[in-house]
Amino acid sequence: MTTLVESLTKLPGVGAKTAARLAYHIVEMKSDDVEKLAAAIRNVKNETHACKICFNTIDKSREVCEICESKKRNGKIICVVKDAKDLDAIERAGFFEGKYHVTGGLISPLAGITQEDIHLRELINRVGENEIEEIIIAFEPTVEGDATALFIARLLNPAGVKVTKLARGLAVGADFAGTDSVTLAKAIENRIPV
Repeated sequence: MTTLVESLTKLPGVGAKTAARLAYHIVEMKSDDVEKLAAAIRNVKNETHACKICFNTIDKSREVCEICESKKRNGKIICVVKDAKDLDAIERAGFFEGKYHVTGGLISPLAGITQEDIHLRELINRVGENEIEEIIIAFEPTVEGDATALFIARLLNPAGVKVTKLARGLAVGADFAGTDSVTLAKAIENRIPV
C-alpha cells in the first residue's frame, strides 16, 4: 500500500491524503477494473510518442499530428507551449487557428534544465525552414516561463520573426488546463511583443 501511495503522489495535484484515498479506493475496486486501469496506464505510455514536427503527444500509429498535417491551419503562426496539456487547453478554447511547437519544458537553472534540454533547436529550425510570420509564446506567467520566453525572443530576433507572448490576463503561476476558455482566448488575442 505504501508503494502505491508514494507512486500516486508523483501525479500532479495529488498530495499524500488524496493518494491514500485513491489507494484505498483501488484496493476496494473489482480485480477486473484494477486490471483495466493498469492496462490503460500502460497502453497510454506504450502507445504514444511525440509528433516529429511539433512534439505534441500522439498515437504511435502516426508520425505527424493532425494539426501539423492540416492544410486549414495557418502554418505561418506558431504558438509555442510548454507541454501537450497546454496545447490541449488552447485547442479546447477553440479560437487558435495556427500551428504549435511543444518545448517539453521551461529553462530552469535551479532544476538543472537548460535550453539544450528542451525543443528550442527544433523551433529555430522550423522558423528557418518555413515562412513563419509570428511566434506566439504561451507559457504560464512564472519566472521560468518569462525567462524561456525572453530566451526564445533573443534567439529569433535575428530571423526577423514577430515574437509575441500572451497578455497578462492570466494569473501569475496559473495552470493553463485550469484557465477558462474566455480568459485564454483574450490572452492570445491581446498578446504583446516580447
